[in-house]
Amino acid sequence: MPAFRPRFHLLLLTIALPLLACAVPHPQAPHLLADYAHTAWNGQRGAPADVVQFTQTPDGWLWLSSPNGLFRFDGVDFQRMDSVEGHRVRATSPLGLLTTRDGRLWVGDRFGGISVFGAGRMRMFTAAEGLPPGAVMTMTEAPDGGVWAATVGGLGYLAPGADRFRLIGDAEGLPVTFTRQVLFGRDGRQWVAVDGGVYYRDPGMPRYRRAWPYIDIMALAEAPDGTVWGSDGIDKHYRILPTAPPGNPAPRAEFGGNGALFDRAGDLWILKVDALEHRKAPYVGSAAQPQQISRATGLSGPLIQTAFEDREGNLWVGTSAGLDRLRRARLRAVPVDTAFDRPGVIADDDGAVIIGDARQPLRRYGADGSVRTVARIACRAAYRAPEGTLWVANAEARWRREPSGQFTRLPHPPHLAGRDTQAMVIDRSGRMWVSLSRVGLFLVDEGTWRKHGGLAGLPDALAMALARDGAGRIWAGYLGNRIAMIDGSRVRVFDSAAGLDLGDVQALLVDGPRIWAGGRNGLAWYDGQRWHAVTPAGRQPLRGVSGLARTGNGDLWLHGSDGITRIAAADVERLLREPGRALPYERFDALDGLVGSAEQFRPLPSLAQGSDGRLWFATASEVASIDPARIPRNPLAPSVQVLAVRSADVAYPPRDGLRLPTGSRDLQIAYTAPSLAVPERVRFRYQLEGVDERWQEAGARREAIYTNLRPGTYRFRVTAANEDGVWNDTGATLRLVVPPRFVETTWFTVLVVLAGALLLAGLYLIRVRRLTARMEDLMQERLAERERIARGLHDTLLQSVQGLIMLFDQQLRKLPVGSAERTKLEQTLDLADALMTEGRECISDLRGSGAPEELADALTQYGLVLFGERFTATIRGTPCAVCPKVRGEVLAIVREALFNASRHANASAVELIVDYRKGGLAVLVRDDGRGMTPALAAGDGRPRHFGITGMRERARAIGAACTLLSVPGAGTTVSVEIPAELAYGARRSAALFARLRQWRRSRAHVE
Repeated sequence: MPAFRPRFHLLLLTIALPLLACAVPHPQAPHLLADYAHTAWNGQRGAPADVVQFTQTPDGWLWLSSPNGLFRFDGVDFQRMDSVEGHRVRATSPLGLLTTRDGRLWVGDRFGGISVFGAGRMRMFTAAEGLPPGAVMTMTEAPDGGVWAATVGGLGYLAPGADRFRLIGDAEGLPVTFTRQVLFGRDGRQWVAVDGGVYYRDPGMPRYRRAWPYIDIMALAEAPDGTVWGSDGIDKHYRILPTAPPGNPAPRAEFGGNGALFDRAGDLWILKVDALEHRKAPYVGSAAQPQQISRATGLSGPLIQTAFEDREGNLWVGTSAGLDRLRRARLRAVPVDTAFDRPGVIADDDGAVIIGDARQPLRRYGADGSVRTVARIACRAAYRAPEGTLWVANAEARWRREPSGQFTRLPHPPHLAGRDTQAMVIDRSGRMWVSLSRVGLFLVDEGTWRKHGGLAGLPDALAMALARDGAGRIWAGYLGNRIAMIDGSRVRVFDSAAGLDLGDVQALLVDGPRIWAGGRNGLAWYDGQRWHAVTPAGRQPLRGVSGLARTGNGDLWLHGSDGITRIAAADVERLLREPGRALPYERFDALDGLVGSAEQFRPLPSLAQGSDGRLWFATASEVASIDPARIPRNPLAPSVQVLAVRSADVAYPPRDGLRLPTGSRDLQIAYTAPSLAVPERVRFRYQLEGVDERWQEAGARREAIYTNLRPGTYRFRVTAANEDGVWNDTGATLRLVVPPRFVETTWFTVLVVLAGALLLAGLYLIRVRRLTARMEDLMQERLAERERIARGLHDTLLQSVQGLIMLFDQQLRKLPVGSAERTKLEQTLDLADALMTEGRECISDLRGSGAPEELADALTQYGLVLFGERFTATIRGTPCAVCPKVRGEVLAIVREALFNASRHANASAVELIVDYRKGGLAVLVRDDGRGMTPALAAGDGRPRHFGITGMRERARAIGAACTLLSVPGAGTTVSVEIPAELAYGARRSAALFARLRQWRRSRAHVE
């Protein structure tokens, strides 16, 4: 096996190449290798070594197999893929690669086995599934969707929808041996390269036939014309034929190389051991010198192993040390053996240009690629007159090309010899204006040199650029931000006062009625009155503009120190209508094949427009050209993917609905867009819905960073555009959730609100309790004072009045019944009774403290006053505080009963019973007096006397039952019964309900 390894690598060079070549049947215009921009990646740039095969999946990723593992590449970063779509890569040494039309990735192992990844699943094929043993060299998808696997142990076929490979061998006429490659031609013919030769089978043929030549072929490739070429692995390519030519001649190699690839343009790329060679049709027998690139000219490694063309037309080369990309450059460098030394370019007829520099002769470069020397003249300035005459100048002379093609030397005057020529222009009378370094501007008229043409007012400085407009006026751009206009004998100089802000003026362009000027500070244009500065859109300025051109389609081209700038015709016209408008533009630079920057001193201008419309750009050491009408464009919008999500330095898989840990605050989202042509110019924009109100322009940055995220559900969107501004508006989307911490949840907020409400309620209750206690203290003091006053009134005034009433009552009894004096005295006593009743009520109001013993004590004291020793009081149960209203009415009723007994009963004993029952309050007054008739007991016995009636009315007012039982001669019993909820329970319930209402009002206020 070690002895085979070199040839084994050579085989891999051509495995997938012809398949892509077959997809592009129509060749385009010829290109030389100089048309390609080359980029190399090696280990220092993160590339794997020993790249043996490529493939590209529909999402744009470029996949690489290497003994070091499986890798993928988006144009910027290499990723080693130990797993694909969450499934482990089982190939320990990946070798063969294939992407089928359904988008699945097939990975063959050097030690046997195939892993298939797609749609989030992985399928493994080994010998148990019929796969021939040994290394999987190559895999090919047939037109019917079946997969052919070329292995060391033979050829295996997996039919569409099958779950097992079938060995193709003797039954089909194919040797079961080392199989290297399967190729399907445009005509459907199948070619198989095995150890010992090539076999083929046409559609419908049951068996394979051996093709000619009968030699070992390591790799196959099909040309656009259907010719199949095979390499023997030792630097020879043979034409593969179904049958031997007449006479069965010995095989003859027609070109060298160990592998071949035909690209979509129909060009042939030949893989040599240490070089990549480029040929155009006809591939054999052409007199054109092949172009090539090798390790000496920049390839990543000394051994070329494989080549591949991606869907954007880039050519990829795998080497022993890395990989290389060859991309069609938009700028084509002029191929030279010796680098230029500050070249000057003059447009010639037929699309050709003449290029010269300070050391090399003038050479004419034809549009057909021809190169010839036209004169041995050092070039420091060049000029093409409107009528077509070419001029070249240096420090010693001017040179004019004659119609014969010869150059005539016109020497400078002796006093001006040694002064380099900066610029030249011919006026409408045929005289030439010449700008010389260090001496200024001269008008040459029939051999006479006059400084400033004899005109006053011209700046005494170096004129960097000269031009003539359609009216015959001469324009001169100077150092120091000045432009002069010479109109016959009149001179007008423009500077900053006229709107000019270019710094050193380096280029002038006549554009119909307008004049464009380029300088150190950018670009300006003249509208016939004043100058207008051009403001570029975006962040990149216009600097050091030393070349200007307007193409046939109206585009404006600039060559400056920042590269080449194209301004579209529509934007130019919009600018002319709206001076000061920010101007969009397209930039071309080193990524497009430009080496160096525009010349800033001489020779100028640094841009020349050929007669065929092609633009030529001169830098310090190179001349490159571009065809404005045929700029290569990339029409493919890049696919966009989210690669990784990180939070708190922890990586998470970018699955939709990703839930980050509780309390996450920072977020980094890595994304990419595999666009392999110019990945440096891929532009991104993203938006995190819920944070960003609008799209964020990320430029080329491939990571979005957020901090201080609040809990919630977010939707991240990212889109991308390729180097030509083709946007993938769908992009990629990722939904993620940042869970809240407990203190950030709604429940926590509710609990905090409730706790706050409870706290406020508690504080309120404490405050109310304190105020209530204070008020109770004040009330107790007030009640104590009222009780003192009440006792004083009772002990003095009422008792004295009561004594007087009793005295008068005794005297009343001595008067005859019916006498006028008795009647008058009775009326007086009635008034005294009313006064006593009112006094008792006032005293009761003053004493109403609500103490449990208050009612019983008041009635007892009253009875003792009226009856003395004849009175007894009995208290039953546990005394309770009685509701003030009930207490007052009960006092009035019972006092009335006691008073009546003292006046009318003539009793020897009066008894008071106060019973505090659980079910209510009962008060009873009983005497052993003379009693009363039923009529009196009913309250109808005495006119104008309402004591008994009033007692019943008071009882009804408080919901009590008042009963009067009396038997003439046997005494009277008066009882009052009040339910507990009215007597004393009502007071407690009312207080409870009052407190409840106050708490509910306070809670509603807090919420």
